[in-house]
Amino acid sequence: MKSILIVEDELTISRVLKAYLEKADFHVEQAFTGDEALQKFDAINPSLVLLDVMLPGQNGWSILQYIREKSACPVIMLTALGQINQKLNGLNQGADDYMTKPFIAEEVVARVKAVLRRSTQVMEADETKYFGSLKVDFVAHTVTLHGIELNFNPRELSLFLFLAQNQNQMFSREQLIENVWGMDYEGSDRAVDLAITRIRRTLQNWPVSEGEIRTYRGLGYKFCVYE
Repeated sequence: MKSILIVEDELTISRVLKAYLEKADFHVEQAFTGDEALQKFDAINPSLVLLDVMLPGQNGWSILQYIREKSACPVIMLTALGQINQKLNGLNQGADDYMTKPFIAEEVVARVKAVLRRSTQVMEADETKYFGSLKVDFVAHTVTLHGIELNFNPRELSLFLFLAQNQNQMFSREQLIENVWGMDYEGSDRAVDLAITRIRRTLQNWPVSEGEIRTYRGLGYKFCVYE
């Protein structure tokens, strides 16, 4: 049974989410302050965290940073802050999804299942793949080129890992947003183009003879590997 840690200081919301998640056959733990969240995260090693931003003690951003420093555990942010810059802030810091209050409990359960499904697909993938001089570790979420670790922001890394796991397959912008970021995107799908541009810049020393991310105009992108 997968375990969910709900970090939410509003008792009513936490109780409702707990009831719906337990009905969906999840084991649920609750934390109501930032400090309690850190203690419970270390104690139970949850399968996923539902994380409110505004909390007594440490806020959700600092908790997210703590989780990302030690774990790839999926995190869905829960907050009343609906501005797009707040959503992008959470996603860029490594959140897997973002939901704005008020929300429907059934939708939260659906998002939890979707994020866990994507996470499981990555964990069940080959642990490490080599593309010439490029090494991709899908468990540690690291990419090294010529033995040197490359630096991606979390959003770009999740996109690159998906493409690398599905090499030589083409995906449209819409498919990449749905399969990788898993969010109700409020903006242009050109964000994918920007992320691809930055990924290419990070991979600029990867020999083209070994592989590349190719653009198919009007269709999408493909991580091409040349044997």
